[in-house]
Amino acid sequence: MPNTRSHYQIIALIGLSGAGKSSVGRALAAQLSWELIDIDQLIEHTAGRRIPRIFAEDGEQHFRDLEADALRQAISVPHRVLATGAGVILRPDNRTLLRQHALVIWLDAPTETLVARLRSHDEHRPLIAGGDPAQRLEALRATRTPLYIETAHIQIETAGSNHAEVAARIRAALRR
Repeated sequence: MPNTRSHYQIIALIGLSGAGKSSVGRALAAQLSWELIDIDQLIEHTAGRRIPRIFAEDGEQHFRDLEADALRQAISVPHRVLATGAGVILRPDNRTLLRQHALVIWLDAPTETLVARLRSHDEHRPLIAGGDPAQRLEALRATRTPLYIETAHIQIETAGSNHAEVAARIRAALRR
């Protein structure tokens, strides 16, 4: 890997829901004195609607279009940490854009950890709503893991670590 400290001016966090992308992103951005861009929040701001409503009214395809637009916008400015949505890697163009313009960190944790984290937050996640969340996350893991592997430069396990510790591990990886 190239000298990431001088080469990469954007760090993008990818991973399943509950992996810690937004929370670790906040901690990392603070540690680096960079701006945090939460792609889901950017989509909601631009669309003027919450993500569950976008899914319900316009469908996943329209949401993915908005997500791709938000990613292109966010990745165009240096010194940013991007907290992406869990499905950003579904589109080949997004994977290429991330890989070429950011240091991509795949945050991962066991499914039971993800479920516990998601249950502790009071927000609706359209792709895991209904049914057994662990089973749904396992299905998403099975289909998305190869895409996370293809996109990420580094994988970091987040279970058993707080957000600041994970951010510090990312910073250590930057120095290598």
